[in-house]
Amino acid sequence: MNDTFLKAARRQSTSYTPVWFMRQAGRYQPEYRQIREKYTLPQIVRRPELTAEVTLLPVENFGFDAAILFADITTPLYGMGFQLDIVEGRGPVIDNPIMTDGDVNAVRQFSAERDTPFVLDAIKILKGELRVPLIGFSGAPFTLASYLLEGGPSKNFIKLKRFIYSRPETWSLLMNKLVKAMVDYLTAQVNAGADALQIFDSWVGRLSRHDYQRYVAPHMHALFEELAQLGVPLIHFGTQTMHLLEPMSAAGGDVIGVDTTTPLNWARNLLGERAVQGNLDPSLLFAPRDILREGIIRVLNCAGDKPGHIFNLGHGVLPGTDPDAVAYAVDQVHSLSGGAV
Repeated sequence: MNDTFLKAARRQSTSYTPVWFMRQAGRYQPEYRQIREKYTLPQIVRRPELTAEVTLLPVENFGFDAAILFADITTPLYGMGFQLDIVEGRGPVIDNPIMTDGDVNAVRQFSAERDTPFVLDAIKILKGELRVPLIGFSGAPFTLASYLLEGGPSKNFIKLKRFIYSRPETWSLLMNKLVKAMVDYLTAQVNAGADALQIFDSWVGRLSRHDYQRYVAPHMHALFEELAQLGVPLIHFGTQTMHLLEPMSAAGGDVIGVDTTTPLNWARNLLGERAVQGNLDPSLLFAPRDILREGIIRVLNCAGDKPGHIFNLGHGVLPGTDPDAVAYAVDQVHSLSGGAV
């Protein structure tokens, strides 16, 4: 196995900077679009052979140093008693959102073996095919709770914040249930063969530092404390989180994901010996090659020479991205950071 990604996650020396991209499997790939003509996203996730095929595509096509399991962060929510749909152009929409204390009490205990066996079967297939590490993942409890309380994506998160402020004990109960569910889900992924885990806290940057430390950090600490026993690298990522990097790092994770809006050299200095992941602006994949190359060099220079940098985007690959730009970026990261791979 090419273990460069795992070495970087553990802050060990590597001969070049490993690279993978969030959403590296998805709509920008013509092969994926062909599959989507026949199947919805939830249908793909429930067919292990299709999940494995989609996960493998970008590694085979572009030479990434890690694969990330193709799934959606909302996948475990079905097993917890929620009805939802992935609406094209909008995202997850919850048909039975949480509105009362009783709704929280009614949330069903999640079991990965019972509720998401197809995810575990896909991991087992992939472990027989991959020659790079496989990253398993889940949504963070806060981000999952935001969908459950808002009923879908939100701009201002008023329903979520009103619930937190007015029902702090029920909020804590919901977060405890989600922590327990994600520990079960992620543990099962590692037992099936995942080599590392990423926790996506996509919406946590909408909180103030005070609210994060009061309402979220204790639960994230509990999550990472449980996951640390699995012995695999843990990546902690959120967007618009420059003001939260310090308490997020304190909550846990071997690698801290850095989004596009956060200077990578500043983050490295702030986080000290923690490994970092990021943070090329995904919009640069639409730029002329010379501008894209400048952006890649800038990220590598900001990361510096000390071990513990995984090259990634500051968020996911955008729809409409040219696959040739992705191939060029991967090749440039490899060659600029240590020679052709």
